[in-house]
Amino acid sequence: MNTTKTVFLMAVMTVLLVFAGSLLGGKSGMMIAFVMALVMNVGSYWFSDKIVLRMYGGQELTRSDAPELFQITEELAARGGLPMPKVYLIRGDQPNAFATGRDPAHAAVAVTEGIMRMLSRDELRGVIAHELAHVKHRDILIGTIAATMAGAISMLANMAQWAMIFGGGRSSDDREGGSPIAGLVMMIVAPFAAMLIQMAISRSREFMADAGGAEMAGDPMGLAGALRKLEARAHQIPMHASPSTAHMFIVNPLSGGGIMKLFSTHPPMEERIARLEAMAYGRAQ
Repeated sequence: MNTTKTVFLMAVMTVLLVFAGSLLGGKSGMMIAFVMALVMNVGSYWFSDKIVLRMYGGQELTRSDAPELFQITEELAARGGLPMPKVYLIRGDQPNAFATGRDPAHAAVAVTEGIMRMLSRDELRGVIAHELAHVKHRDILIGTIAATMAGAISMLANMAQWAMIFGGGRSSDDREGGSPIAGLVMMIVAPFAAMLIQMAISRSREFMADAGGAEMAGDPMGLAGALRKLEARAHQIPMHASPSTAHMFIVNPLSGGGIMKLFSTHPPMEERIARLEAMAYGRAQ
Protein backbone atom coordinates (compact mmCIF):
# COMPACT_ATOMS: atom_id res chain seq x y z
CA MET A 1 0.00 0.00 0.00
CA ASN A 2 2.88 2.36 0.81
CA THR A 3 4.45 1.64 -2.60
CA THR A 4 1.19 2.47 -4.36
CA LYS A 5 0.91 5.64 -2.32
CA THR A 6 4.45 6.67 -3.29
CA VAL A 7 3.80 6.09 -7.00
CA PHE A 8 0.60 8.12 -6.80
CA LEU A 9 2.26 10.99 -4.95
CA MET A 10 5.18 11.07 -7.40
CA ALA A 11 2.69 11.19 -10.29
CA VAL A 12 0.88 14.10 -8.62
CA MET A 13 4.22 15.88 -8.13
CA THR A 14 5.07 15.43 -11.81
CA VAL A 15 1.69 16.80 -12.92
CA LEU A 16 2.12 19.73 -10.53
CA LEU A 17 5.59 20.46 -11.94
CA VAL A 18 4.33 20.46 -15.55
CA PHE A 19 1.21 22.43 -14.68
CA ALA A 20 3.18 25.04 -12.73
CA GLY A 21 5.68 25.37 -15.57
CA SER A 22 2.87 25.77 -18.09
CA LEU A 23 0.96 28.40 -16.09
CA LEU A 24 3.96 30.38 -14.91
CA GLY A 25 5.83 30.41 -18.21
CA GLY A 26 3.66 29.00 -20.96
CA LYS A 27 5.27 26.43 -23.25
CA SER A 28 8.75 27.73 -22.54
CA GLY A 29 8.07 27.55 -18.79
CA MET A 30 6.99 23.94 -19.10
CA MET A 31 10.20 23.11 -20.97
CA ILE A 32 12.27 24.93 -18.35
CA ALA A 33 10.56 22.86 -15.65
CA PHE A 34 11.39 19.61 -17.41
CA VAL A 35 15.01 20.59 -18.06
CA MET A 36 15.53 21.80 -14.50
CA ALA A 37 14.09 18.60 -13.06
CA LEU A 38 16.12 16.42 -15.42
CA VAL A 39 19.46 18.16 -14.77
CA MET A 40 19.01 18.25 -11.01
CA ASN A 41 17.82 14.65 -10.87
CA VAL A 42 20.84 13.37 -12.78
CA GLY A 43 23.20 15.38 -10.60
CA SER A 44 21.52 14.28 -7.40
CA TYR A 45 21.40 10.65 -8.50
CA TRP A 46 25.13 10.39 -9.18
CA PHE A 47 26.58 12.66 -6.51
CA SER A 48 24.11 12.68 -3.59
CA ASP A 49 26.26 10.38 -1.44
CA LYS A 50 29.41 12.48 -1.83
CA ILE A 51 27.52 15.73 -1.30
CA VAL A 52 25.69 14.66 1.86
CA LEU A 53 28.65 12.87 3.46
CA ARG A 54 30.89 15.88 2.82
CA MET A 55 28.19 18.18 4.19
CA TYR A 56 28.28 16.36 7.54
CA GLY A 57 32.01 15.67 7.60
CA GLY A 58 31.59 11.91 7.29
CA GLN A 59 34.73 9.90 8.01
CA GLU A 60 34.93 6.49 6.32
CA LEU A 61 35.59 3.72 8.82
CA THR A 62 37.61 0.55 8.42
CA ARG A 63 36.93 -2.77 10.10
CA SER A 64 39.63 -2.07 12.69
CA ASP A 65 38.01 1.27 13.56
CA ALA A 66 34.62 -0.27 14.46
CA PRO A 67 34.70 -4.09 14.36
CA GLU A 68 31.27 -4.58 15.98
CA LEU A 69 29.58 -2.08 13.66
CA PHE A 70 31.16 -3.78 10.64
CA GLN A 71 30.07 -7.21 11.85
CA ILE A 72 26.49 -6.06 12.36
CA THR A 73 26.37 -4.35 8.96
CA GLU A 74 27.86 -7.33 7.13
CA GLU A 75 25.45 -9.77 8.75
CA LEU A 76 22.39 -7.64 7.99
CA ALA A 77 23.49 -6.89 4.42
CA ALA A 78 23.84 -10.62 3.81
CA ARG A 79 20.39 -11.27 5.29
CA GLY A 80 18.93 -8.60 3.02
CA GLY A 81 20.75 -9.81 -0.10
CA LEU A 82 22.69 -6.54 -0.36
CA PRO A 83 26.34 -5.74 -1.06
CA MET A 84 28.31 -4.52 1.94
CA PRO A 85 27.94 -0.72 2.03
CA LYS A 86 30.64 1.72 3.04
CA VAL A 87 30.40 2.78 6.69
CA TYR A 88 30.90 6.37 7.87
CA LEU A 89 31.11 8.12 11.23
CA ILE A 90 29.63 11.59 11.78
CA ARG A 91 31.14 13.63 14.60
CA GLY A 92 28.53 14.84 17.04
CA ASP A 93 26.64 13.93 20.18
CA GLN A 94 23.14 13.72 18.71
CA PRO A 95 22.24 10.03 18.22
CA ASN A 96 21.22 9.59 14.60
CA ALA A 97 21.95 7.71 11.37
CA PHE A 98 21.21 7.82 7.66
CA ALA A 99 21.86 5.94 4.42
CA THR A 100 22.80 7.42 1.09
CA GLY A 101 24.03 6.39 -2.36
CA ARG A 102 22.54 6.06 -5.82
CA ASP A 103 21.94 2.28 -5.65
CA PRO A 104 22.75 -0.76 -3.43
CA ALA A 105 26.13 -1.21 -5.13
CA HIS A 106 27.16 2.35 -4.22
CA ALA A 107 25.49 2.70 -0.83
CA ALA A 108 26.84 4.12 2.40
CA VAL A 109 25.54 3.99 5.96
CA ALA A 110 26.50 6.80 8.33
CA VAL A 111 26.11 6.81 12.10
CA THR A 112 26.88 9.54 14.62
CA GLU A 113 29.20 9.23 17.60
CA GLY A 114 26.17 9.77 19.82
CA ILE A 115 24.27 6.75 18.51
CA MET A 116 27.29 4.50 18.93
CA ARG A 117 27.55 5.46 22.59
CA MET A 118 23.85 5.24 23.42
CA LEU A 119 22.40 2.07 21.88
CA SER A 120 22.72 -1.56 22.84
CA ARG A 121 23.84 -4.08 20.22
CA ASP A 122 20.26 -5.19 19.47
CA GLU A 123 19.10 -1.59 19.14
CA LEU A 124 22.03 -0.73 16.87
CA ARG A 125 21.16 -3.76 14.72
CA GLY A 126 17.65 -2.40 14.39
CA VAL A 127 18.92 1.00 13.26
CA ILE A 128 21.38 -0.42 10.71
CA ALA A 129 18.67 -2.76 9.39
CA HIS A 130 16.34 0.23 8.99
CA GLU A 131 18.98 2.06 6.95
CA LEU A 132 19.72 -1.00 4.82
CA ALA A 133 15.98 -1.31 4.15
CA HIS A 134 16.12 2.23 2.74
CA VAL A 135 18.95 1.08 0.48
CA LYS A 136 17.08 -2.02 -0.63
CA HIS A 137 13.91 -0.03 -1.39
CA ARG A 138 15.99 2.64 -3.22
CA ASP A 139 14.47 5.26 -0.98
CA ILE A 140 17.54 7.45 -1.34
CA LEU A 141 16.80 7.87 -5.03
CA ILE A 142 13.06 8.32 -4.49
CA GLY A 143 13.62 10.95 -1.79
CA THR A 144 16.16 12.76 -3.94
CA ILE A 145 13.82 12.91 -6.93
CA ALA A 146 10.94 14.15 -4.76
CA ALA A 147 13.13 16.84 -3.20
CA THR A 148 14.47 17.87 -6.60
CA MET A 149 11.03 18.20 -8.15
CA ALA A 150 9.81 20.22 -5.18
CA GLY A 151 12.85 22.45 -5.57
CA ALA A 152 12.18 22.90 -9.29
CA ILE A 153 8.59 23.96 -8.57
CA SER A 154 9.79 26.47 -5.96
CA MET A 155 12.35 27.86 -8.42
CA LEU A 156 9.68 28.30 -11.07
CA ALA A 157 7.55 30.22 -8.57
CA ASN A 158 10.52 32.43 -7.66
CA MET A 159 11.29 33.07 -11.32
CA ALA A 160 7.68 34.09 -11.91
CA GLN A 161 7.77 36.38 -8.88
CA TRP A 162 10.89 38.19 -10.13
CA ALA A 163 9.37 38.44 -13.60
CA MET A 164 6.29 40.14 -12.11
CA ILE A 165 8.43 42.53 -10.04
CA PHE A 166 10.51 43.64 -13.03
CA GLY A 167 7.62 43.48 -15.49
CA GLY A 168 9.17 40.86 -17.75
CA GLY A 169 7.08 40.42 -20.87
CA ARG A 170 6.15 37.12 -22.46
CA SER A 171 5.50 36.27 -26.02
CA SER A 172 2.03 35.46 -27.29
CA ASP A 173 3.11 31.82 -27.44
CA ASP A 174 4.03 31.91 -23.75
CA ARG A 175 0.75 33.57 -22.79
CA GLU A 176 -1.08 30.46 -23.93
CA GLY A 177 -0.04 28.85 -20.64
CA GLY A 178 -2.85 30.48 -18.66
CA SER A 179 -4.28 33.68 -17.19
CA PRO A 180 -2.27 36.00 -14.90
CA ILE A 181 -4.62 35.24 -11.99
CA ALA A 182 -4.15 31.49 -12.41
CA GLY A 183 -0.41 32.04 -12.59
CA LEU A 184 -0.48 34.11 -9.39
CA VAL A 185 -2.47 31.46 -7.55
CA MET A 186 -0.14 28.73 -8.77
CA MET A 187 2.90 30.79 -7.74
CA ILE A 188 1.61 30.76 -4.17
CA VAL A 189 0.03 27.30 -3.99
CA ALA A 190 2.45 25.15 -6.02
CA PRO A 191 5.53 25.35 -3.73
CA PHE A 192 3.40 24.64 -0.65
CA ALA A 193 1.64 21.70 -2.33
CA ALA A 194 4.98 20.31 -3.54
CA MET A 195 6.40 20.51 -0.01
CA LEU A 196 3.40 18.65 1.43
CA ILE A 197 3.69 15.91 -1.21
CA GLN A 198 7.43 15.56 -0.59
CA MET A 199 6.86 15.15 3.16
CA ALA A 200 4.06 12.62 2.59
CA ILE A 201 6.41 10.54 0.42
CA SER A 202 9.11 10.71 3.09
CA ARG A 203 6.73 9.58 5.85
CA SER A 204 5.47 6.68 3.73
CA ARG A 205 9.02 5.46 3.04
CA GLU A 206 9.92 5.66 6.75
CA PHE A 207 7.12 3.25 7.61
CA MET A 208 8.35 0.88 4.90
CA ALA A 209 11.94 1.08 6.17
CA ASP A 210 10.78 0.36 9.73
CA ALA A 211 8.93 -2.76 8.61
CA GLY A 212 11.68 -3.89 6.25
CA GLY A 213 14.36 -3.26 8.85
CA ALA A 214 12.47 -5.21 11.51
CA GLU A 215 12.15 -8.16 9.13
CA MET A 216 15.82 -7.98 8.18
CA ALA A 217 16.97 -7.84 11.80
CA GLY A 218 14.46 -10.48 12.88
CA ASP A 219 13.57 -8.42 15.96
CA PRO A 220 11.08 -5.53 15.72
CA MET A 221 11.60 -4.67 19.39
CA GLY A 222 15.28 -3.83 18.86
CA LEU A 223 14.34 -1.05 16.45
CA ALA A 224 11.38 0.00 18.60
CA GLY A 225 13.67 0.41 21.61
CA ALA A 226 16.19 2.36 19.53
CA LEU A 227 13.52 4.73 18.20
CA ARG A 228 12.25 5.38 21.72
CA LYS A 229 15.74 6.38 22.88
CA LEU A 230 16.58 8.36 19.76
CA GLU A 231 13.38 10.41 19.87
CA ALA A 232 14.03 11.49 23.44
CA ARG A 233 17.70 12.39 22.97
CA ALA A 234 17.49 13.95 19.51
CA HIS A 235 15.28 16.70 20.90
CA GLN A 236 17.69 17.38 23.76
CA ILE A 237 20.92 17.48 21.73
CA PRO A 238 21.09 19.95 18.83
CA MET A 239 22.59 19.07 15.46
CA HIS A 240 23.66 21.46 12.72
CA ALA A 241 21.60 19.75 10.04
CA SER A 242 20.23 21.13 6.80
CA PRO A 243 16.43 21.06 6.41
CA SER A 244 16.98 19.77 2.85
CA THR A 245 18.54 16.54 4.21
CA ALA A 246 16.47 16.09 7.38
CA HIS A 247 14.31 13.44 5.69
CA MET A 248 17.35 11.15 5.32
CA PHE A 249 17.91 10.61 9.05
CA ILE A 250 16.23 7.86 11.04
CA VAL A 251 14.80 10.53 13.36
CA ASN A 252 14.35 14.18 12.50
CA PRO A 253 17.60 15.93 13.48
CA LEU A 254 15.88 19.31 13.70
CA SER A 255 14.11 20.30 16.88
CA GLY A 256 10.66 21.70 16.48
CA GLY A 257 7.35 21.52 18.23
CA GLY A 258 3.87 22.91 17.89
CA ILE A 259 2.80 23.62 14.34
CA MET A 260 6.16 22.39 12.97
CA LYS A 261 5.09 18.82 13.76
CA LEU A 262 2.39 19.16 11.12
CA PHE A 263 5.10 19.59 8.48
CA SER A 264 7.49 16.87 9.63
CA THR A 265 9.35 14.65 7.18
CA HIS A 266 8.95 11.75 9.64
CA PRO A 267 5.81 9.97 10.85
CA PRO A 268 4.76 10.36 14.51
CA MET A 269 7.18 8.34 16.63
CA GLU A 270 4.34 6.85 18.66
CA GLU A 271 2.84 5.35 15.51
CA ARG A 272 6.18 3.99 14.30
CA ILE A 273 6.81 2.26 17.63
CA ALA A 274 3.23 0.97 17.81
CA ARG A 275 3.53 -0.65 14.38
CA LEU A 276 6.79 -2.34 15.36
CA GLU A 277 5.28 -3.60 18.60
CA ALA A 278 2.31 -4.97 16.64
CA MET A 279 4.76 -6.84 14.39
CA ALA A 280 6.48 -8.35 17.43
CA TYR A 281 3.18 -9.26 19.06
CA GLY A 282 1.87 -10.91 15.89
CA ARG A 283 5.08 -12.89 15.52
CA ALA A 284 4.80 -14.15 19.09
CA GLN A 285 1.31 -15.54 18.53
